[in-house]
Amino acid sequence: QVQFVESGGGLAQPGGSLWLSCTASGISFTSYDVTWYRQTPHIMREFVATTTTSSFADYADAVKGRFTISRDNGKNTVYLQMNSLIPEHTAVYYCNAKNSLGGNFAWGQGTQVTVSS
Repeated sequence: QVQFVESGGGLAQPGGSLWLSCTASGISFTSYDVTWYRQTPHIMREFVATTTTSSFADYADAVKGRFTISRDNGKNTVYLQMNSLIPEHTAVYYCNAKNSLGGNFAWGQGTQVTVSS
């Protein structure tokens, strides 16, 4: 059983910041690339950022310069520092990793990020 738990979301003002956390049971992040995704009720889940096992980062173009992904393997936690928030960042944010079949594990509940206008 691999389960992801996202936290840290909430309400932020435009230009503000939020710091999201992702942890998982059943896997050690030391062995996995971990990816943040986001989803709205009318838009499919989309890639946000990935941290690789060697701590390299990859970002969607839309969030480059605004978001920073990082990991603390000792805490088995991946973070997403979200700065310069705009209303378009409003979404439910999820984290996940690829399972042995090449797909994602089961999705957690996500954490809601709302940026007011």
